[in-house]
Amino acid sequence: MADQEIANLNIEDSQSSVASAKSAEAKKAAKEAAKAAKEAAKAERAQQRGVKAAVMTQPDPEDPLREQYGDCPMVQSAGQSSRTWTKVEDLSKELSEQKVLVRARIHTTRGKGKSAFLVLRQRTATVQAILFADDQTVSKGMVKYATQIPKESIVDLEGVVKVPENLIEGCSQKDVELKVTAIRAVSRAAALPFELVDASRSEEEVKAAAEKGEILPTVGQDLRLDNRFLDLRTPANQAIFRVQSAVCQLFKDTLLAEGFQEIHTPKLIAGASEGGAAVFRLDYMGTPACLAQSPQLYKQMAICADMDRVFEVGPVFRAEFSYTHRHLCEFMGLDLEMAINEHYYEVLDVIEKLFGAIFDGLSTKYAKELAVIAEQYPFDVPTFKPLRLTFPEGIALLQQGGFPDVDPFGDLNTELERTLGRIVKEKYGTDFFILHRYPSAVRPFYTMPCADDPAYSNSYDVFIRGEEIISGAQRVHDPDLLVERATACGIPLETIQSYIDSFKLGAPPHGGAGVGLERVVMLYCGLNNIRKTSMFPRDPKRLTP
Repeated sequence: MADQEIANLNIEDSQSSVASAKSAEAKKAAKEAAKAAKEAAKAERAQQRGVKAAVMTQPDPEDPLREQYGDCPMVQSAGQSSRTWTKVEDLSKELSEQKVLVRARIHTTRGKGKSAFLVLRQRTATVQAILFADDQTVSKGMVKYATQIPKESIVDLEGVVKVPENLIEGCSQKDVELKVTAIRAVSRAAALPFELVDASRSEEEVKAAAEKGEILPTVGQDLRLDNRFLDLRTPANQAIFRVQSAVCQLFKDTLLAEGFQEIHTPKLIAGASEGGAAVFRLDYMGTPACLAQSPQLYKQMAICADMDRVFEVGPVFRAEFSYTHRHLCEFMGLDLEMAINEHYYEVLDVIEKLFGAIFDGLSTKYAKELAVIAEQYPFDVPTFKPLRLTFPEGIALLQQGGFPDVDPFGDLNTELERTLGRIVKEKYGTDFFILHRYPSAVRPFYTMPCADDPAYSNSYDVFIRGEEIISGAQRVHDPDLLVERATACGIPLETIQSYIDSFKLGAPPHGGAGVGLERVVMLYCGLNNIRKTSMFPRDPKRLTP
């Protein structure tokens, strides 16, 4: 081919490429313009909806029933009336035909023509509220206003308690409903990141729907925790944290009755409480410091100060890169320490009495809350029948149960603990047991070695459903032995010198335990993740909200 022909072809190709590029740019520009127009239209519609919603915050001035609805002025403590609010959980047949005032959230709304059906929620209690436009007690404008209040908004609702012919399914208050006579929004909710109905579904409900070919929306754990202030409103979560509060109270009441006193120890300390690297280190006015891994050292100092029996409820910090279902970087510790006369079994006696009271208190006084939790997270109440096994006895059970190579002087991993829990449940019929006399090598430096064999220690762990909730021991109260143990564990003596000194002026034999509050609630309620029982969890990846 001649050079001129090749040149002509190159020119044509170049022109074609330029034309193609211009065409692609034109298409891209057109696409972006269309997208911008679509976004602008969407924004305009949103603005119009906002205007429309704003108009509906107050009633039509021409409505003769305009005083019966409309948004309340902001509550700024400007005055106080003699009005009385009734709790949703207290609504019953005994109040039939009585007028009540309720403050609650809009859980769901359903409107059709001249009628509206609302479900009001207050903590774990729900009740149906009905509006029928009759131009005497309820107007069309009032119905329209009620149906446009966003879900999760807080309202004051006045109504007459009615007993329906049929039970109200889907509400906790099944034998009553409210015939609305007035409704006012106290605080309107913005757009929700997820629906509470979706966040309240049980796995069984989702599976049953899937079998019928229906897909029900659910809410993932990260989205829940990112919006924990909303997630905590679900009935199950409300009940979980009531149960958590109950465990705390039962812990305190039982120990107070056993002659313990409550103490409060520092969380900013100079040295590690437990040893090891799992410590949050910080600068304290130019001096190295860390967050307490437990109140261990100070509980013992309190015993040396003749307080005899002490307990504390407070935060515990562990800088562990653990992403398991049962580890947190911050959790609530329920700690106890007591002087003993002869044997660490004296501590075990208290622990068994303590958990007997907790199990009994939850199953009797908090049966309602447990039932609410079980609706979303079905579980059987654990069996409490105290059982004590030595560590070698536990190892023997595991070896007989299919783990012949388990290390008799090593710690138990999660799989082995769960397996031992299943074996114990099958053989002894209990979900609660104590494993004691652990190998010294797997316990903290302040653990007292066994008198008959220093390879073992006077220590113990407590388990529910095969998972540890308590770690404890008789403590070393001899300063020379304490120095020997700390040095062997690699702990700088200067960081715990005041702790060691506390035993030089006469220290009674003593022992104690540390309980993880979140774990107790998680395992008692058969939940699969400790983040469900931590109000605002802290793990290696989560520091907010």
